[in-house]
Amino acid sequence: MAKELFAGQRKNKYRIVVSKEALSKKNLVPLLKEHNKVLIITDDGVPSKIVKKVTDICKRSGKVSKIILDRGEKAKSLKNFQKILNFLANNNFDRADLIIAVGGGVVGDISGYVASSYLRGIQFIQIPTTLLAQVDSSVGGKTAINIAAGKNLIGAFYNPKAVIVDTSVLDTLPNREFKAGLAEVIKYALIQDKSLFSLLKKYSQKILSMDPKIIEEIIFSSIQTKAKIVTKDEKENGIRAILNFGHTFGHAIEAQSKYKKILHGEAVAKGMKIASRISYLENLITAKEHQEIIELLQEFEFDLSLSQYKYRELKPYIFRDKKIKKGKLNLILLNQISDAIVTNSFEIKNLQKGLQD
Repeated sequence: MAKELFAGQRKNKYRIVVSKEALSKKNLVPLLKEHNKVLIITDDGVPSKIVKKVTDICKRSGKVSKIILDRGEKAKSLKNFQKILNFLANNNFDRADLIIAVGGGVVGDISGYVASSYLRGIQFIQIPTTLLAQVDSSVGGKTAINIAAGKNLIGAFYNPKAVIVDTSVLDTLPNREFKAGLAEVIKYALIQDKSLFSLLKKYSQKILSMDPKIIEEIIFSSIQTKAKIVTKDEKENGIRAILNFGHTFGHAIEAQSKYKKILHGEAVAKGMKIASRISYLENLITAKEHQEIIELLQEFEFDLSLSQYKYRELKPYIFRDKKIKKGKLNLILLNQISDAIVTNSFEIKNLQKGLQD
């Protein structure tokens, strides 16, 4: 049976539906009623049968177009952003029309930013097809593209019309991508959700073997935590910043690696190791808690090695982070497990020490 919840405030409120068969006429057709034309944005990494299913449902309601991007982080480019905007303009899309993002976080991010920008805003729907996108990037209204200076430096806060999370599509996901998505699930456990932390420890092997029941449970728990946080703080002026636990360092690792060889979730896992170590060095968490965190990351088979990353190489990216305010870097650290804090009061030397294996 489908589970549903809502995120967003007042007129920006939207429905999130989670189930094994969420991608259905029942859930999608009512969302299409107000719209004449639909543009589906996807990439060549998304199985064609998923895109076809969305296309077939949309065809019943009006004219459907598709843009298929090359897979990977580089798709979130100014070039693709402009390409999609030109397509919308050349095909006379107006504010009564709709964008549907079918894919992972990259597709969702660029689709949402296009939707926020075209005609100063048209509606869009998120249909996330990776675990990472289902539990994280599809919810919360963060949209963005990358530039040479760093990841997600151009974007907007812009809520979708709806999010449809179909857990059955994860069966098509490569194992590496599935495991990378678990990093964001672990993040929710570490920043706020104690029961999820216990669940992850207890059922790690069932999760790694993709047991459908437990997967649906951890996805719903993750979205619940995120929805609660982003509804309180839609524009990241306060508590929402804790959702970036591990990301300051993870984004730096991705950028320094030129978005090659390492997936976002894999980089975030390394980033959470660094942030946890700094939390320990700052005397916020105990040695026992620090060890518990490392063991949980290891239990889910993340490569936590840091020897290939030098502080002097990551530093420019770390200090170009969006969490810089008034010239000071705000770090997301742990006061204890499942209790994240935002602070700019820390020893700079501990940044470098945190990067040591």
